[in-house]
Amino acid sequence: MTSTTHTEVVQRQFGEQASAYLSSAVHAQGSEFALLQAELVGQGQARVLDLGCGAGHVSFHIAPLVRDVVAYDLSQQMLDVVAAAAAERNFANITTECGAAERLPFADASFDFVFSRYSAHHWSDLGLALREVRRVLKPGGVAAFIDVMSPGSPLLDTYLQSVEVMRDTSHVRDYSAAQWLQQVSEAGLYTRSHTRQRLRLEFSSWVERMRTPDVMRGAIRHLQQAMGEEVRQYYQIEADGSFSTDVLVLWAEC
Repeated sequence: MTSTTHTEVVQRQFGEQASAYLSSAVHAQGSEFALLQAELVGQGQARVLDLGCGAGHVSFHIAPLVRDVVAYDLSQQMLDVVAAAAAERNFANITTECGAAERLPFADASFDFVFSRYSAHHWSDLGLALREVRRVLKPGGVAAFIDVMSPGSPLLDTYLQSVEVMRDTSHVRDYSAAQWLQQVSEAGLYTRSHTRQRLRLEFSSWVERMRTPDVMRGAIRHLQQAMGEEVRQYYQIEADGSFSTDVLVLWAEC
């Protein structure tokens, strides 16, 4: 059996699907973009790190408002998509850098802002990544984290982690709000605010985006149908497998 590291799993999963994430409605749309843009009003000289940038949607939304954006991701193929799309959109202030969230190749106090959207659940060590965010932020700098969130209930959490990893083997964990708050505090950051949103995920596009094997799609659908009513109601599981989940929007400062 071939040995594969988590980093290699992430690179394989997202490298093959890079273009799909550029056109994904879930990733290209969202009310949180307006929140990020509002934070940057009057910050024309700011330098921003888009941490775990994926196909670059955060970078594209904020580039007109700031001096520089560094789009950072573990997948070079994803970064190639970002660079090509940035050139097409004439965003000369977007640069790309490849690497892991837990080992940022930047000097201390390099950024005014760090934004991360739908990336943290892939990080192998959330606490270490948050300490790196704290290190590269300037004094008074601001970080925003947006990610799928566990409800905190053991029953609901076990179901969520199960379907996530069956759909995508690069998944590590969706954390609860309490876990986020603790990890952010331990990293030396101060939580300014945190709010919950709901996100509906259409089943067929959700699994197609990751090219989830048919056997795993079937397992997810079987699990959805086998779970108790509390789980089906909380996640609003529909007849075709589509469902809704919680999303955390957390703002932190140095």
